Amino acid sequence: MEKAKLVIIGSGPAGYCAAIYAARANLNPVLFEGFMSGGVPGGQLMTTTEVENYPGFPDGVMGPELMAKCRDQAARFGTRILTEDVGSVDFSKRPFKIFGGNTQVEAETVIICTGATAKRLEIEGAGDGEFWQKGVTACAVCDGAAPIFRNKDLYVIGGGDSAVEEAVFLTKYAKKVFLVHRREELRASKIMADRAKKHPKIEILWNSEIVKITGDQIVQKIHLKNLKDNQIQEREAGGVFFAIGHQPNTAFLNGQLKLNEAGYILVHNGTCTSIEGIFAGGDVQDWIYRQAVTAAGTGCMAALDAERWLAHQEH
Repeated sequence: MEKAKLVIIGSGPAGYCAAIYAARANLNPVLFEGFMSGGVPGGQLMTTTEVENYPGFPDGVMGPELMAKCRDQAARFGTRILTEDVGSVDFSKRPFKIFGGNTQVEAETVIICTGATAKRLEIEGAGDGEFWQKGVTACAVCDGAAPIFRNKDLYVIGGGDSAVEEAVFLTKYAKKVFLVHRREELRASKIMADRAKKHPKIEILWNSEIVKITGDQIVQKIHLKNLKDNQIQEREAGGVFFAIGHQPNTAFLNGQLKLNEAGYILVHNGTCTSIEGIFAGGDVQDWIYRQAVTAAGTGCMAALDAERWLAHQEH
């Protein structure tokens, strides 16, 4: 089994940024960037189009291009990048053991940056190769300001606080926002539900679901089903936003770290987890902000925390 001072599990802004800082600190990090599970190497930005809110790119940058640059920067400073998934880990004692698809590594310290995957519904037209990222998305804050959504009728699917937050955010750009909910009452907190009900640009479509999304190159129409009478109505639409939550990619941990009720890694004092010497950055431990820039920031923090922890162990 190979040996390493530091292993980073996961890529995306958090993983690559952790690798850049760790490599520059001469920790010679090994990074498992993923292959299939939880998405592709590079994280959620690999499935987005133009990113306009990442600092340093005034004209915007394509998500995959941004991640390619981050990856190249990590490799430039000496990160060993393995395009493999991590199937399991053994954190019962040091050195920690990481079992990749082809490579097994013993590590003195570990940073977990496996991210989270946006939950999506099986709707005709919403899938990969259809209108996903062509008017269908799962992040209003990331994508809502894009020109294709401006002054259009936009549809948000969901009934919780996140769905209301996304709907309210989209009112800055949309002609009107329709909140599509299967039930007769929102799951959101009362204050958030009232905000949606009272907003002049938000209309809640109760007992409804979108069953089909159509268009040419981008979304143009949705088929809305009334769940009480089963009638289907075709409506103009400029975009559809899933707001039904995210699934953190923590299954491979097999319960070895403390998680919250939704499955996110719990951290304290920055990026420290429930096991000393193991740190976490990015969306796998962030269920609030979920932005590329915050993921990169916590990746940096995790690398600095890991470097200091290793230095302390050597004294």
